[in-house]
Amino acid sequence: MIHYIKGKITETSQGMVVIENNGIGYEVYVPLGDAAYKAGDGEVTIYTSMQVKEDGITLFGFSDRTALTMFDLLVTVSGVGGKGAMAILSALTPSELQKAVISGNYKAITTANGIGKKIAERIILELRDKMEKLGYTASSGISPAVKQAPIIGERAKAVNMLIATGANKSDAEKAVASIEDDSLKAGQYFMLAAKMFK
Repeated sequence: MIHYIKGKITETSQGMVVIENNGIGYEVYVPLGDAAYKAGDGEVTIYTSMQVKEDGITLFGFSDRTALTMFDLLVTVSGVGGKGAMAILSALTPSELQKAVISGNYKAITTANGIGKKIAERIILELRDKMEKLGYTASSGISPAVKQAPIIGERAKAVNMLIATGANKSDAEKAVASIEDDSLKAGQYFMLAAKMFK
């Protein structure tokens, strides 16, 4: 298993870079917009995941470990292969993906090329618990890079509903604020947020 490669980026194309190390050029598929595309003449480090299939071996790479962790989680989902995972990480940053999964926002995930509603819902269903085990929960807080919505109107009503069921105010506010959709009714916010406490 190749965990990471250090070297110089010698070639880039749509979704792929070649990184040279000790005279060997490794072809690595990277998310669109990854920092590897911006590499200059200096040495870079790309963290990799190797996918072995009957028709060949493919390296998927990332400029940071968080993106690699998200990729490794995505490919555990039934129906999501390496290419699908890369499409998702090209459309969403790791923190945006975390927020979408925790809040149940399948629409954000379907912005990725080739990812439909059923696959997006399956990703949320299969990864929410795994992300909680990694520490991404309503009570411990969403990634600080994610801007949360203010608690007013229908969201405030949903918070009161959660408190009435036994949730503490701070956790209830975090859960409701993490839901991206601004057009929901209080009951809908309540149902989505309540799932984060299971």
